[in-house]
Amino acid sequence: MPSSETVSLVLGSGGARGLAHIGVIHYLEENGYRIRSVAGASMGALVGGIWAAGRLTDYADWVQALTRFDVFKLLDFSFSWSGLFKGERIIELLRELVGDRDIESLPVSYTAVATDLDSGKEIWINQGNLFDAIRASIAIPTFFTPHTYLNRRLVDGGLVNPVPIAPTLKDVTDLTVAVNLIGRASAEMEAPAEPEPPSQDRLATYQRRIRRFIDGLYKNEAPTEQAREEELGLFDILNRSFDTMQSTVAKLKLAAYAPDVVVEVPRNACGMLDFFRAEEMIALGRRLAEDALGHRNGLEKLALPRPE
Repeated sequence: MPSSETVSLVLGSGGARGLAHIGVIHYLEENGYRIRSVAGASMGALVGGIWAAGRLTDYADWVQALTRFDVFKLLDFSFSWSGLFKGERIIELLRELVGDRDIESLPVSYTAVATDLDSGKEIWINQGNLFDAIRASIAIPTFFTPHTYLNRRLVDGGLVNPVPIAPTLKDVTDLTVAVNLIGRASAEMEAPAEPEPPSQDRLATYQRRIRRFIDGLYKNEAPTEQAREEELGLFDILNRSFDTMQSTVAKLKLAAYAPDVVVEVPRNACGMLDFFRAEEMIALGRRLAEDALGHRNGLEKLALPRPE
């Protein structure tokens, strides 16, 4: 039998791995769970906010149509020492897709977690403009510029709370389900094959130059000697360091607040900017949610065929 339990949903930070949140939400809704509140950090704040605004299907359709080059086009250079990209292009596109909303108008409780850059404090944003809250929560240091909001300079919430369970502690719900995007690395996770090279025209040449530049943010080109170990680029080192730090903090938060269910997404499921792998990540989120929650609906449910 489908569940009718109410859920406080906690969506963690982790870049493009956060697309797995969509699959988790799909599984919960398809199996009768009623989400009554959502708290998110970084990508978790983005997916959770779009779901709370009732436009997750539109966002999922859009993100699954993205190519690698489409992702590059969304990055607006800041030409500033405070971050590589401004993040305004992404936010404006999402405003157009979802519509501008205030958090108070959402039908469920919503909290985006950010970090005060000056005080180091964890900031819970549960009122005001939805996309100001999202923009603050996704401001990955060195990658996106900080977002000034509520008279504070705010950056990524994952710095201080990558799995923000605490905002849901006062909820009167049956279950707290937390999605941790910094789970143990899995040997099953493999990098996707390189896309087919574009046609040889002027636009393709321009695209390849941009792709080489962005790829260089991940890692430097490998040395010509095949025997030499592949070197890591600056962005790759920052990204791995950020994941390591968040993993340590996430373990402490999960131990301190102990949600009823934890959906663990392997940290090597995809790269931070691999939004062109949305279909794969959504399917992974659904599968991991079923692994974590399937037993709660009773063994007899597993034997029943799905309705046509």
